[in-house]
Amino acid sequence: MSGDRLETERLELRELDLDDAPFVQSLLDDDAVMRFYPDSVRQRGGRGWVDNQRARYERDGHGLWLASLRHSGEPVGMIGLCMQLVEDEVHPEIGYIVASAHWRRGIASEAALACRARAFDVYDYPYVISLVRPINTPSAGVARKIGMQIVRRAIFSGLEHDVFRVDR
Repeated sequence: MSGDRLETERLELRELDLDDAPFVQSLLDDDAVMRFYPDSVRQRGGRGWVDNQRARYERDGHGLWLASLRHSGEPVGMIGLCMQLVEDEVHPEIGYIVASAHWRRGIASEAALACRARAFDVYDYPYVISLVRPINTPSAGVARKIGMQIVRRAIFSGLEHDVFRVDR
């Protein structure tokens, strides 16, 4: 993305900056949002999370982006494209974390579809994955809505995940 914006009907996605750290921290502090993530993710803190994503932008050209409502600018989550090391192979992953106040409104699916298009049309990836804990039914639903299917199970960050995948 390299500083440009990705827009959908309702959302704008942009690179995180240090001013976003308090919002990111609010996501990390929400037990409902983080219930499927390992504790180590929360330990980074909002500033550490932003720094990590900014390093991804430099290294990979993309990472998780801040998702905001276009009509108000209100941040609603972090959704984007990250390179993930899964069992010794690097894969482009569509990831999504949405604030609990905005669940069940199709935000993750809308943004994930735009990220899928960006992955194929701009970055020319032949496929993308999403890593979903088997007990995380809502995230599995998002993956299926954007055309993904489970291709295998893998250990990621010390936890078992279903690997969802869609090819171009």
